[in-house]
Amino acid sequence: MSSFSEIVARALAEDIGSGDVTTANTVPATLRAEGTFFAKQDLVLAGSELLPLIFSDIKMNHADGDFVHKGEALATVRGTAQYLLTHERVALNFLQQLSGIATLTRRYVEQTHGTKCRILDTRKTTPGLRALEKLATKAGGAVNHRMGLYDAILIKNNHIDLAGGVNVAVELAKKSGLPVECEVRNHEELSEALDAGVKRILLDNMTPAEAAAEIQFIDGRATVEISGGVTLDTVRAYAQTGADFISVGALTHSAPAADINFRIRPVA
Repeated sequence: MSSFSEIVARALAEDIGSGDVTTANTVPATLRAEGTFFAKQDLVLAGSELLPLIFSDIKMNHADGDFVHKGEALATVRGTAQYLLTHERVALNFLQQLSGIATLTRRYVEQTHGTKCRILDTRKTTPGLRALEKLATKAGGAVNHRMGLYDAILIKNNHIDLAGGVNVAVELAKKSGLPVECEVRNHEELSEALDAGVKRILLDNMTPAEAAAEIQFIDGRATVEISGGVTLDTVRAYAQTGADFISVGALTHSAPAADINFRIRPVA
């Protein structure tokens, strides 16, 4: 949570700077108010745990991962009107972006129902916000993949090309003692990876039919992930191939912000 505190502090400093000159010059300093965050669309909530880092007097109506219907209140905050006005945009920015990610993720996850396949997120995140965005995909029902380059080995096509082939790249990676996942682009690379003892295969940029054929060829010898060009229109077909995972960069790099607003009123 300390890293989240730092993220929130940076966001507030960026927005408020030396002070909210509009609010300071139009709203009485002693006026107290109550503000409520409302969903203006059906959504999956994410980012709610950041609100206590922004507001001190808060009542949560929902938690991360909850499906919230249009018109429902997400949370209510109290304080001076000046404080609420000065902090509302940062709070909304976090809630809208993260809930948008969670909502899109839930749509992908729902397309896999009835299969064994799980949706994975990727490293295609907003710089500096990866931990938050991966919490949002988790709230939407996805499985977190690598947090960074440091926590798992994933040999991709550039590694293969630079190392001199699948076998060479895999043998070099094995020396680390870490589990090895290898991306393959065709049947030849797949065969080489399996012969090299790789236990997790990433099928890259294949059609559902091509992926299904390769998964049949793998026949349980490795866990299978599919990646590349997967959309909401195609994810169901990919999930039905027998894959264990589908990784989707769009969860974080293309999710539209959720529609959330903040209504404020004076209180005694």
